[in-house]
Amino acid sequence: MMTPRERWLALLAGEKPDRVPTDYWATGEVTRRLCSELGCSDKFALYDKLEIDGLRQLDARLTVTGHPSDPEANIWGVRSRQVDYGTGHYSESVSHPLADAATVADIEAFAWPDPDHHDWDAFKRDVKTLPRDRAVRCGGYEPFLLYCKLRGMEQAMMDLLVEPEIAHAGLQHIFDYHYTRNGRMWELADGKVDIAYIAEDLGGQGSLLMGMDAIREFILPNQKRMADLARQHGIHIFYHTDGSARDAIPELLDVTGIEILNPIQWRCPGMEREGLVRDFGDRVIFHGAVDNQQTLPFGTPADVEAEVIDNLRIFAWPARYICAPCHNLQANTPTENILALYRTARAHGVTSPGGA
Repeated sequence: MMTPRERWLALLAGEKPDRVPTDYWATGEVTRRLCSELGCSDKFALYDKLEIDGLRQLDARLTVTGHPSDPEANIWGVRSRQVDYGTGHYSESVSHPLADAATVADIEAFAWPDPDHHDWDAFKRDVKTLPRDRAVRCGGYEPFLLYCKLRGMEQAMMDLLVEPEIAHAGLQHIFDYHYTRNGRMWELADGKVDIAYIAEDLGGQGSLLMGMDAIREFILPNQKRMADLARQHGIHIFYHTDGSARDAIPELLDVTGIEILNPIQWRCPGMEREGLVRDFGDRVIFHGAVDNQQTLPFGTPADVEAEVIDNLRIFAWPARYICAPCHNLQANTPTENILALYRTARAHGVTSPGGA
């Protein structure tokens, strides 16, 4: 029997694991509820109980948590608040420190965070004690999401059309910080990192959020540079984009060089599972695809079971698949539906037509 890490690495090497790997994405409320109901001390005890092949996270802790212009903000100068939506909470940005920037000079004058402001000695200690049973994810880069928080979403989207110099300047500072920070972590980790998280939400519910020309100009070049840096350290590229991102996938493969595509919101136009397998099944690992907008929160355990079995059939070998919810399990998702997801993946991941 393979370890969780061996299953991920087998897929990444183009090899057939002993069963379809599983992963876990959920809000904090869901994880705490499951741990309480199932008698698990923490997330990894939950993984063990449900036989989930979830990743370990390695990160460098900040030594500076505020911003020079606003100690109550994060290192980027963005304040946030917790919004109660009835069954849980989410974090919403309530300040945009670059909203009034009118020139590139204003962008350059901003107090950008310093990658040195991390406890690198503690990071080295964490690397030494890191268990090797699970694949390790370390380092992230999702530039335009952060740019939207700095400028405000409407202004950020307008910048791509009418203020491209400002957009380039801001995005370059975001890249420079993450390139230095990620590179330092990957070097210090000395071969113990398996996965880098590179992301941008390129798709909405019905189409791309921006045109391909904008993606080519503002997103792909620096994502390729970040992915190239990861590859220099032997690290694989996990890519997250929500929604209808079908039109961007060819260049994510050709330019950025992604290896895992998440989350496969197959109800969105262009993201139909059979078409993705037909067009890209020999080039990328599919991750997610258990719908958490309809099936998981509002379906029955039988509905979840049927969808998981359907995924296993559609993403059958030689397509490569990691079974997981498509994005975070929300607090309105019944526990029995979550259990059905992992129970079905475990029971059918080897012997069903969709087994690996």
